[in-house]
Amino acid sequence: MSPVIPIRAESGVGCTDVVPLVERGQREVFCGLTGIIWLHRKIQDAFFLIVGSRTCAHLMQSAAGVMIFAEPRFGTAIIDERDLAGLADVHDELDRVVNQLLQRRPDIRLLFLVGSCPSEVIKLDLSRAAERQNQLHHPQVRVLNYSGSGIETTFTQGEDACLAALVPTLPTHPTNPAKPAKPNSETKAPHELLVVGTLADVVEDQLGHLLSQMGIEVHFFPPRNSQKMPTLRAGMPFLLAQPFLADTAKLLQDRGARHLAAPFPLGLEGTTAWLQAAARQFGVSQADFDRVTAGPRQRAEKALAVHRSQLQNKTIFFFPDSQLEIPLARFLNRELGMHLVEVGTPYLHRQLMAPELAWLPSGTRISEGQDVDRQLDRCLQDHPDMVVCGLGLANPLEAQGITTKWAIELVFTPIQGYEQAADLAGLFSRPLRRRQKLAA
Repeated sequence: MSPVIPIRAESGVGCTDVVPLVERGQREVFCGLTGIIWLHRKIQDAFFLIVGSRTCAHLMQSAAGVMIFAEPRFGTAIIDERDLAGLADVHDELDRVVNQLLQRRPDIRLLFLVGSCPSEVIKLDLSRAAERQNQLHHPQVRVLNYSGSGIETTFTQGEDACLAALVPTLPTHPTNPAKPAKPNSETKAPHELLVVGTLADVVEDQLGHLLSQMGIEVHFFPPRNSQKMPTLRAGMPFLLAQPFLADTAKLLQDRGARHLAAPFPLGLEGTTAWLQAAARQFGVSQADFDRVTAGPRQRAEKALAVHRSQLQNKTIFFFPDSQLEIPLARFLNRELGMHLVEVGTPYLHRQLMAPELAWLPSGTRISEGQDVDRQLDRCLQDHPDMVVCGLGLANPLEAQGITTKWAIELVFTPIQGYEQAADLAGLFSRPLRRRQKLAA
């Protein structure tokens, strides 16, 4: 067997102390409702009822690609003209819709009332509505609420709001000690790890298998079934699988869980460092870690080489969209040799991003927030080889001769872990190959 592919070690601090270009202007992003597309696939006995307009319903149908005969586990309670004009009691209307839904779908065990722009505009108190529904339908179903409104959230923040609503409901271990045991002390805490963030089932299975081979018991949040929520212990360590879960992480810490700082599991290096954070926490030896990860690391390195030749020395520009931008930029720069022109992100959470920032080249231009016109001007002036952006900007940029990558595809596609590293690289190499073929 060939040697294990190492992680490069640098002594510098990269962009840890970066002063971002802060922009507060016109944004072009999806609203937080879009997170329902992957959340409803994950929690298989949950239903997401959007309290919104027909526009919300059309957005979800388009984003999900739901066939006319399909009955997905999300829907929209329409706020129409009568509601907006105050001619109908919105709470009575919502009660009626929920009753009809639960009669038709008795398999629902967890119901989310999801706020939208229209429900925010008319000041509908969905927290009070959820409490009322819990009283009416207990114990058949648990009802929670969160906001996916484009006024309050952007794209992936919808998942953060959803999981944050779930955290207070997580059970606590009955023998929970008052103080967490210190690592490597005589009273050792159980080798239990909480992995936080929605992952595709195949990715969850792969990462869970690697961790279990190291003797670590893994609990995923959210789980595939709402009746199997993880039980929290004081001092229970957790790793974030997604970079946009700041509110969820804070609430878990408030309940006594401990966040393990690590890069996110994108690419060979990111996945290795993410797994190493868990291995160090539970005292897994380097020999055991190498034994478990050697095969997947070698496969990932071999698969990445195919895409590296296409992407090496190409320039890339990120518009802010999903908060995945900084980990993606790190992966493309360090593992595929791309040069970073600008890395935009909707929000820069320095604590969660510290390991990622340390791995970016010093001097990288990082922007936080968006003023779309100013950013477009910079992009056109820099004329990068590739731009990662939303759907609304892609066609105009393509018309300028710039290759684009739709940011939304990077959220909807399984990209975490060793086995998906080449798939992630392919999402960037394919647009460049397509443009080369069109130009030939």
